[in-house]
Amino acid sequence: MDLKGKTAVITGGASGIGLATAIQFSKAGAKIVLGDIEDGPLEHQVKEMRSHGATVIGVHCDVAQESDVEALRDVALKEFGVVHLIFNNAGVAGGSTIGTPKKIWDWVMSVNLDGVVNGMNAFIPLFLEQNEGHVVNTASEAGLVGVAGMGPYNASKFAVVGISESLFHELANTGKNVHVSVLCPNFVRTRIFESERNMPKELASYAENPENEEIKKIAAALVNAGIDAADVAKAVEDAVVNEKFWILTHEHSAIRITELRLEWMRGGPSPMAGLVNINN
Repeated sequence: MDLKGKTAVITGGASGIGLATAIQFSKAGAKIVLGDIEDGPLEHQVKEMRSHGATVIGVHCDVAQESDVEALRDVALKEFGVVHLIFNNAGVAGGSTIGTPKKIWDWVMSVNLDGVVNGMNAFIPLFLEQNEGHVVNTASEAGLVGVAGMGPYNASKFAVVGISESLFHELANTGKNVHVSVLCPNFVRTRIFESERNMPKELASYAENPENEEIKKIAAALVNAGIDAADVAKAVEDAVVNEKFWILTHEHSAIRITELRLEWMRGGPSPMAGLVNINN
């Protein structure tokens, strides 16, 4: 897909990977629709991008709400007449496998998994009808290997990888010019471990738990040592332009942990002793 003149819709677009990709796409000549649940940052980033010549609008969107994602699509169509790409990128983190309340699991899955499903349901029929489109789903290397302390996040990202693979085969069977990519980054400098800022108020007390705060500090340190979101954005653009399915920002580690999982299946040791080993 040549991005010049195309319309790209990006959820979680007011920060992190979403914002970086919006900037990258706009430089390639795309028109941008940013969806985000945080109105203040969304308004600020739209103004900032416009000041640099981008054609962009912002739409309040809680991706966990199907009606919000459908409204995002409708606003994009009303503004630009056509949409060519949906980047299902909004995501949150929270909780260990042991001891995390079901309400936290539900919240993480509603954003990371339901948000992707809502995006696909809203846009894929449109893409098939016009015989042109691209879906990008944000998963993670945590969708390729289980990590201690990240149960809900792991579950959601494994699901996104699986759904994306299934979609790849289904789209191939249609014979249409519609494609899908799945983004599996390792650590990237974003605010993913500040997800409690968008957590429902009734769950805020869980985020303030001292044990969870300690886990968050460790995870945040690892994230802050990661690559810049702009580098991820370039990889996303390359995948869209060249119709690549896998977007592996840390190809060595993604392939290595997959090899180690295979060795584990054959009776070898677990591929993960902890977060620090993900790049080994």
